[in-house]
Amino acid sequence: MHSSDPTQTGLTRTTAKIASPAPSLVEIIDQVVHAAAAKRVSVREILRAIGGAGFAAILLMPALAVTTPLSGIPMLSTVMGTIIFLVALQMLTGRENLWLPRWILNQQVNGDLVARAFNYVRRPAAWLDDRTNKRLVLFARKPLVSLPQLVCLCSGAVMPLLEFVPFSSSIVGFSVALFALGMLARDGMIILLGFLPLGFTLALLSTAFSQS
Repeated sequence: MHSSDPTQTGLTRTTAKIASPAPSLVEIIDQVVHAAAAKRVSVREILRAIGGAGFAAILLMPALAVTTPLSGIPMLSTVMGTIIFLVALQMLTGRENLWLPRWILNQQVNGDLVARAFNYVRRPAAWLDDRTNKRLVLFARKPLVSLPQLVCLCSGAVMPLLEFVPFSSSIVGFSVALFALGMLARDGMIILLGFLPLGFTLALLSTAFSQS
């Protein structure tokens, strides 16, 4: 990934409370694909495209990115993991405006590559959208929602280390995506399902380290 104009501000702001209905997973993917129409697209431009939908929608972007073929780009898991960590941290602390450092916002990647990668996950995203509903809402509200937010924070923190373990960052990203989708749709069932990939990741890491 490359950095764009360093003179741009290091802030990006989004409203945590929105009046309009929460967007679907497919709608968020379409917004990212639309933002990636240029030859090169920055993290700032992608976040601007989805920022009005709130923190959970923004959390979905980096989580989905590492589940796509984009995860093969060197250092992408580190950048996306840092975004996940910072967004989850600010969700936990109750911030209304999101802050991200300039060096992250200025990261750029090939727009066509981003569009093809997010279109790659569009069909499974549509499948998830069709099965999302307001269930077990207690798990999508405070105080219980703080647990998946904390797990997202920890997942983002360890993601740079997972650069060296094949597929592990993609599995963790899938888990974070389920948490974010569950929070966005107020679907506690989806949030609970988000814990399953983490168990698989722990087993994968245990096997990897035991053989090293």
